[in-house]
Amino acid sequence: DMARLYLSPPDVGPRERELLLQAFDSNWVAPAGPDLALFEQALAAMTGRKHAVALSSGTAAIHLGLLISGVQPTDDVLVSSFTFAGSINPIAYTGARPVMIDSDEASWNMDPALVAEELDHRAQHNLPMPAAVLAVDLYGQSAHYPALNEVCDPYGVPVLEDAAEALGAWAFGQRCGSQGAWAALSFNGNKIITSGGGGALVTDDANIADRARYLSTQARQPVVHYEHTEVGFNYRMSNLLAAVGRGQLENLEGPTAKLARRKAINQRYREAFAGIDGVSFQPVPEWSTPNWWLTCIVLNPAVHGTDATQRVSKALEAEDIESRPLWKPMHLQPVFADSPARLNGVSETLFRTGMCLPSGSSMTNADVDRVSTIVAELLTR
Repeated sequence: DMARLYLSPPDVGPRERELLLQAFDSNWVAPAGPDLALFEQALAAMTGRKHAVALSSGTAAIHLGLLISGVQPTDDVLVSSFTFAGSINPIAYTGARPVMIDSDEASWNMDPALVAEELDHRAQHNLPMPAAVLAVDLYGQSAHYPALNEVCDPYGVPVLEDAAEALGAWAFGQRCGSQGAWAALSFNGNKIITSGGGGALVTDDANIADRARYLSTQARQPVVHYEHTEVGFNYRMSNLLAAVGRGQLENLEGPTAKLARRKAINQRYREAFAGIDGVSFQPVPEWSTPNWWLTCIVLNPAVHGTDATQRVSKALEAEDIESRPLWKPMHLQPVFADSPARLNGVSETLFRTGMCLPSGSSMTNADVDRVSTIVAELLTR
């Protein structure tokens, strides 16, 4: 009887347990504590930033970042449509309006040409400029920030980075998380590293970091009694979770570490499907080094039929293997049906024809082969 294979389960070991128990035994259980500070230092170093603020989620990081960037209820924020709700919901929390921007085919990330169209349209019709552009680094691969900045800079629109899925990835010689006034990270249970939940805001600006810390701890004034001059949030990461995160981060890089393993898994899938017509992977532009968080495939409907991903998914589920469609674009979500969108069809096609395969760093080669054999048999039948 084979164990269920999950899409991207936590991959934890003795080091995380050791650090967690040390924190527990030292009674640093509450939010603040030495592990929190050490985790933040390690995150800042990993992303090439000066500061990191560890929070309860990536969503919380985006929410605080938008507020600190001055996003107001009357504002628009341009955002990738092809993403998880956690990228978009925080825009709604601020009262601002998300404007969905479709993907390019080269990286599946926000299409700079569509951003240019949107900004030019606003300029020509004397419409207010968006307060920000929030680009997502999808499935562990960076958006094209040089192109986005080139489009946005003339209009003075800041480009911000949702790097929730992309810790450890590189683009243009820089780490994911290094772009914009701030970037958001996630350590949710399915991410490349997990703290059992959590996220972080990383920045080079001490004022942004200080403000994020202040707002994330209920906006308490520095006095003995509880004094509040503005509304805050309960968004700080706990010291215990930071201890787990520290252990995870220690094993992110290196020849046998998490990034290397995810890449090897992706490579093994590519080899397994190399001889099969109509199977492609998320493209990797020459400027990008992804973290290979999830291995995503696209099945050509002309070769495999329009229901290919559903059939593959069903065949995997019958063998107790989890898979998932690619993100359902946010412009197709009922909750955001009224949001403006600038579309080119790319994300809708990817949603219809693409899926994620199990990619967890604890997978063995036999696990990968178990998945690829089922997929290959179904597609070559």
